[in-house]
Amino acid sequence: MDVHRDDEFVAYFNARAQKLRTTAYLLCGDWHLAQDLTQLTFTKLYRVWRRIERQHSLDQYTHRVLLRAYLDERRRPWRREVPTEIIPPTAAAPGSSPDDRMMLRAALEALPKRQRAALVLRFWEDMSVEQVADAMSIPVGTVKSQSARGLEKLRAVLGVDLEIVEGERA
Repeated sequence: MDVHRDDEFVAYFNARAQKLRTTAYLLCGDWHLAQDLTQLTFTKLYRVWRRIERQHSLDQYTHRVLLRAYLDERRRPWRREVPTEIIPPTAAAPGSSPDDRMMLRAALEALPKRQRAALVLRFWEDMSVEQVADAMSIPVGTVKSQSARGLEKLRAVLGVDLEIVEGERA
């Protein structure tokens, strides 16, 4: 019976680990920290795997654990690193320019952590407002206001370039 549950966990890990790591990167901006957060998330998930009711959204629970791990990490002042001017090269997503990605990444880093988390979960993870509220343990109205303020700040930082990106997708 335990082997079956371990197999379920391994299958879930294999299916979700890379996307969760990318989400963690968007939250923290550091691939190494994103890997640590992903590993911490799956470690915590494995510890309660036998008790999790599969009736609830497992992905939503996993995102909540990741978000809490990220927020906890940000609260530890002795673990903060000093950002550098040089960003290491990363693999390019099809159809996007490196300049656009770096500009968006810098704009995301300029946002407060709750606004960044709301935007990443809403628009990167494509969660509903209610799912984000549940993951962040905040009211739906707060998710809406944090998202609106975050988008407003992104527009202010990115200016005309954001409208160009939006126009290309339409």
